[in-house]
Amino acid sequence: MSTPSLRKIETSAILPLSEYGKLRGERRRQMAEIKRLRRMEVGPFATFYFESYETMLHQVHEMLFIEKGGPEQILDELAAYNPLIPQGDELVATIMFEIDDPLRRERVLGTLGGIEHKTFLRVGGELVRGVPEEDQERSRDDGKASSVQFVHFPFASADIRAFRSGEGDVIAGFDHPDYSHMAVMPPAVRRALSHDFD
Repeated sequence: MSTPSLRKIETSAILPLSEYGKLRGERRRQMAEIKRLRRMEVGPFATFYFESYETMLHQVHEMLFIEKGGPEQILDELAAYNPLIPQGDELVATIMFEIDDPLRRERVLGTLGGIEHKTFLRVGGELVRGVPEEDQERSRDDGKASSVQFVHFPFASADIRAFRSGEGDVIAGFDHPDYSHMAVMPPAVRRALSHDFD
């Protein structure tokens, strides 16, 4: 379960690599269970992975463990991942377009330029438009989209109440002309994400 009060990873939360290495197997098992309730597929290729303090803390530890960049790497990872922690009035998703075949992936992504501006969540009758993370442009000049997108969904107070109420459907989707897919958020995912709001 997400901890609403934790909105930023501090350096004090980072375990020494030797200590993390001992805990890594169990941490990865725990994270797999948390992530299972924070993901949903939309259309044939896209998966929304909704981020939290816990998922980002895990990601930072994994990057440090794998790359072994030393203390100077810590600040870089915090700068990269802290912006993806929801701040109490939003949901934040890493959206991945997962296509195994390289040729097909190139072809599909080549048609999806600008898709980072065409994401939404519909809560009841209200549309919550996705806002792409501003760290870098996610579509190239030639119109090809990145296979990984980072998107914030800023909620008004009424939308948060509607989301938490459990009534009606929450729809995640795209209104891109070449990828206009939608899916109903599973109730278990909706309950888990409700904890991201203050």
